[in-house]
Amino acid sequence: MNPAEEARHPLNSASVQNTKQTVLELLGRAGVFGDEAAMLVALVEAGALTEAHGELGKTGVELPDGRGGEYADGWSDGAHAAGAALGRIADRLLQEATATGPHGGTRQDGRPLPPVGFVDVERAKVAVTPLYLVFAHASDFDPEESDRVLTAVLGTMSALERAGYAGRLDEFTRAHGERLTRLYADYGPGSAVGIHSRYSLAHSPSGIAVLERLSTAPEELRAAWDSAELPPAWLEGLAKAWGDAPAA
Repeated sequence: MNPAEEARHPLNSASVQNTKQTVLELLGRAGVFGDEAAMLVALVEAGALTEAHGELGKTGVELPDGRGGEYADGWSDGAHAAGAALGRIADRLLQEATATGPHGGTRQDGRPLPPVGFVDVERAKVAVTPLYLVFAHASDFDPEESDRVLTAVLGTMSALERAGYAGRLDEFTRAHGERLTRLYADYGPGSAVGIHSRYSLAHSPSGIAVLERLSTAPEELRAAWDSAELPPAWLEGLAKAWGDAPAA
């Protein structure tokens, strides 16, 4: 490695491990321990590699100055092979990050599901809150009840699906933006519908997550809802509101 390359890559394995351990200790002080903390760090690692892999695909292959011809073919093949290897490493890290931990419930097809942890719920809250605020104002819906709702929603997914749920929610709101706008205008904060009604979830950020599951896994959601002993009227009310706001 020449001096210029050293300047670009100052982090060796000891420095990286020191940073990971520091993050784990800070998470522990915040009350996030063990497998949940390790999974968060591993997801960040896998995500960083995934982003790097995506950037390689966008920028293309740059040749060293003064090179071309047959050299270009070999350089291009090597760069693509390196990019593919980076993608495989990212996939492996993601699988490892989401493969640990005890099993919770089961899907309808019998496949096991991991229990929903504190970190799972917090990640879902971070994902749904800004999406909800695109369509509605903040409300006084009980945050503990929102957590119970998100726990039921996440209980329908594998650990791998939970890892990518923020992206799925973003895609869902983009695809159904007009329909969501009508729903929250008719039933959400600022509408004539009060928070203490069968349409209560239109006043909660967790409602976005419920709508996504109603659209993609309704039977699994209803089973998880019953197991969590959540008010049936909340789910049926939001389902009706969704039906009353059909796509344009």
